[in-house]
Amino acid sequence: MTDQPDILCIGSVLWDVIGRTPRRMDVGYDVPGRITRLPGGVALNIAMTLRRFGLRPALLSAVGQDAEGEELIQACTRMGLATDHIYRSADLPTDRYMAIEGGNGLVAALADAHSLEAAGDKVLAPLMDGPLGTSALPYDGAIALDGNLTEGLLGEIARSPAFARADLRVAPASPGKAERLIPLLTHSRATIYLNREEAGLICLTKFETAVKAAKALIARGAHRVLVTDGGESAVLADAEGLLERTPPKVLVTRVTGAGDTFMAAHIAAELAGTARDAALDQALQAAAQYVAGESPA
Repeated sequence: MTDQPDILCIGSVLWDVIGRTPRRMDVGYDVPGRITRLPGGVALNIAMTLRRFGLRPALLSAVGQDAEGEELIQACTRMGLATDHIYRSADLPTDRYMAIEGGNGLVAALADAHSLEAAGDKVLAPLMDGPLGTSALPYDGAIALDGNLTEGLLGEIARSPAFARADLRVAPASPGKAERLIPLLTHSRATIYLNREEAGLICLTKFETAVKAAKALIARGAHRVLVTDGGESAVLADAEGLLERTPPKVLVTRVTGAGDTFMAAHIAAELAGTARDAALDQALQAAAQYVAGESPA
């Protein structure tokens, strides 16, 4: 891809290894199912969905020069994603994510994003030292950023003039990494996407509803937040007030990647100029189609 990207997706680009069974599972269960390996990671999941909505995303991440990395880069290229700015390390292996899903939802997951963390600010070099931007001439387009970067690096992004003009769209990647987003919470150009549990971890409390979570985050100085709660209400809170919507009811067949699909669909709608309420509706519909096993676009 030689065209200027419509959006940059910064964060994890890795292999997802997902085991799924329609049966209910708990700790220690051993049941028949299907195991698949497919390109994944928060940044890549978002980029793939954005591409399906007709946008041209570019990836900023760390991918090894090992066989798995070469295969992953080729897969991204076939999907029409720009990989020119990915940091390729000869010393670090390609990252992986492993999850088990049962009929009762996500049972357990492990994210091995150690190579991305070890790469550090090398991932951001194209925005700091060109060709995408510099501190003197900052990038002024949209950026989807995930919390698989280290807390220190996310703090650097929050302070850096290289990101001062960007339309930042930020997700925590997982509840265990939600607190990493605290430095970006009050960034004047950041929209934070998170679920009710992640909001509670940031605010050190438990929220009964997405509405209460969104209000608490705004009270803490957040510029703009979008809080989801599974099949319950999703809430957008910003200077225009609170907007609450309920997602469509569907039969859940998969859950890994649903939040990334929601975020990408919302970003795509807003970049297309869709009105505030319609953009949220479109994102919820896309996420519902995804968890039901359909294509979101």
